[in-house]
Amino acid sequence: MSIFIYNTLARRKQEFSSLETPQVKMYVCGMTVQDRPHIGHMRAYVVSDILKRWFTYRGFNVKHIQNFTDIDDKIIKRANSLNMDYRVIAEKNIEEFMISSDLIRIKRADFYPRATNHIQEIIELVSILIDKKYAYVTDTGVYFDISKFEGYGKLSGKHIEGLKEGARVEIDETKHSPIDFVLWKLAKEGEPFWESPWGRGRPGWHIECSAMSMKHLGETIDIHTGGEDLIFPHHENEIAQSEAITGKPLSNFWVHNGLLQLLGDKMSKSTGQFIPALDVLKAYEPDAVRLFFLSSHYRHPQEYTEERLKESEEALARIKVCIEMLTEKTKGTDRQSDKKNLPDILVSFWKDFEESMDDDFNTPKAIGRIYSFIKEININIGDIDDKTAFLYEEALTSSLKILGIELEEKELGSFTPVLLDLILEVRNKLRDFNKYDLADKIRENLLNLGITIKDTPKGSKWNI
Repeated sequence: MSIFIYNTLARRKQEFSSLETPQVKMYVCGMTVQDRPHIGHMRAYVVSDILKRWFTYRGFNVKHIQNFTDIDDKIIKRANSLNMDYRVIAEKNIEEFMISSDLIRIKRADFYPRATNHIQEIIELVSILIDKKYAYVTDTGVYFDISKFEGYGKLSGKHIEGLKEGARVEIDETKHSPIDFVLWKLAKEGEPFWESPWGRGRPGWHIECSAMSMKHLGETIDIHTGGEDLIFPHHENEIAQSEAITGKPLSNFWVHNGLLQLLGDKMSKSTGQFIPALDVLKAYEPDAVRLFFLSSHYRHPQEYTEERLKESEEALARIKVCIEMLTEKTKGTDRQSDKKNLPDILVSFWKDFEESMDDDFNTPKAIGRIYSFIKEININIGDIDDKTAFLYEEALTSSLKILGIELEEKELGSFTPVLLDLILEVRNKLRDFNKYDLADKIRENLLNLGITIKDTPKGSKWNI
């Protein structure tokens, strides 16, 4: 069965084929780490995780690179406002991203390159663009001349003349055109900088991703992903500068997810309208948050509400109950799988599930098929024999695992339920005495060990 993906570049679904079967080279646009990762970020990276999981299931070997933008204007501005070193801010937010990512079961990338570790590669690319007359040097930096790249706008559908007409009055009058974008920005007094042939400065945002993608995946890749807000200008500019350098396509497929919204507007660090990911993953079961994300098609916008998260927790609980019923029926029996002789109901289930995922990763349809299967099981549970119960259980757990919902019982390690109850009691006493900083520290440390604490009107509870 072929996989069909909606390609932003083609504006339609296309049958996927990789450059070097069975490998898939995938570059995921990572966070700019001036602030804490928010729950909207997690939706974007759950989407790329689903792509990775499904390609793996279909027999591909995915080489997955996801960057961190750890230097740009936003990070410098944030560092100045907090009177902190930009590197400390970046490191703290990267660490929180990795904790949040692990909690929601996003598979780790093969490598997480950082812009600040690729300055030499960036300088080399900028030099090539200057030599090829695609870029020019001014008193403020180096800029890409959009008029020199014939295919500009092919991803976003925007036209150069329209962009010029809509451009705001440009502060930097040294640019040839207000829509030309920066490749290397000369540093102002007190700003971090690196030495370059054009003076002390730092890279522009767009050239960072081109340098990291080329270094770790090559000149042309299979898939480039990111939020739909990155289509223009970021990904459009990536295409222009990369293809001006190589003369080759940057990526054969461009996959963009719809944005997570809060009160009708996109969740964004720049507006301050966002909910930190770790706060949500502390308050709700991470598997339920993932289920919430997957209940909408990745290309559609999704509204964040606590009501929807609670509904996902309830749905997850119903899934667990069904699996527990099937597990109970198979206790003491030979739990052997016979995938060559599946009953018709399972043949139909897997056919529907796989067709849904092959059709542009249609997770809502795949999850709907899981729900309908569970409904059939619940209706007929009394007539299901032990062997069939095991096959049903295996189908449910396997399909959920493909979606990143594993439901396994986690090990407590050196913790026992009695010890956790005691820790919870100490934490509650701290809260009674308004020692919220210490209480929060306990919860944070337990979360790092995979143990979540949820505060409810009926008291606090721990969960593994």
